[in-house]
Amino acid sequence: MYGRRIAPDDVARVVDAGDVIEDYPDDTPLPSRLLLGQVDGRPLHVVAADDVADEETLVVTVYEPDPARWTPDFRRRRTR
Repeated sequence: MYGRRIAPDDVARVVDAGDVIEDYPDDTPLPSRLLLGQVDGRPLHVVAADDVADEETLVVTVYEPDPARWTPDFRRRRTR
């Protein structure tokens, strides 16, 4: 996050208000999901997992999606 210059508040905004664009129900140790959000015009992807037992959301990774690998709306991976 810090190396990518993504602030914790920006990640929180995406987790709170972003759109789920992919679900990973078989991820371990917890199911996770890929969220898309825009922060000041900057698209961000956040992979997050909910630990229901502990009532917390864990951020696995966050990054700015590469336009060469994603469709222009950053919702689908491009086919190769």
